[in-house]
Amino acid sequence: MDLPCDDGSATLETYADVACDALMGRNDDVLLVGHSFGGHTIPLVAERRPVRHLIYLCSVVPKIGSSLMDQVTDDPDMSNSGYFQALSEPDEQSRQVWVDLELARKHLFADCDESTADAAIERLRPQALYPMTLPHPLTEMPSVSCTYIVCTDDQMVNYEWSKRVARDRLGADLIELPGSHSPFLSRPHALADVLTRIADMSNG
Repeated sequence: MDLPCDDGSATLETYADVACDALMGRNDDVLLVGHSFGGHTIPLVAERRPVRHLIYLCSVVPKIGSSLMDQVTDDPDMSNSGYFQALSEPDEQSRQVWVDLELARKHLFADCDESTADAAIERLRPQALYPMTLPHPLTEMPSVSCTYIVCTDDQMVNYEWSKRVARDRLGADLIELPGSHSPFLSRPHALADVLTRIADMSNG
């Protein structure tokens, strides 16, 4: 689903509002996947409504009491800082866009074929910095089972950091996939197989 990343006033709670609205009327048999910064939203949704399982996909996992910007400073091994060079200066709504498209390709779509990467780059939207400056609103992570899917050549969220946080912060099951940051584009069938397997296992 599309979160309001280009709304300079939106908070993580706003992102969770959008996700919960999209799930309105569904029962509790929901598996929620959060990719990249989406890893900050899915635990908020799980705190508000029943979900069966959370799946963190190449995700930046929230640290209770900290903002994402705090984590960037405190955990320098969390992400590949080279991507900062690809971003614009913030606009009047504190939003950034990708201006170096070759670096965008390298960090987001490194293992995608050229036509897939080009199409994905065209769909990139501005990202407001505001929700990244706010401490995560949870006081503890929700008591929901979860899995972390890490890609072995992720050029955005570092592989070793992901494995450590999946274990220490989430107590999550860990599944490794080859490739970079966007496996839903570069290897959709392999990712679908993994998600199906997780769904089957979490139903047991």
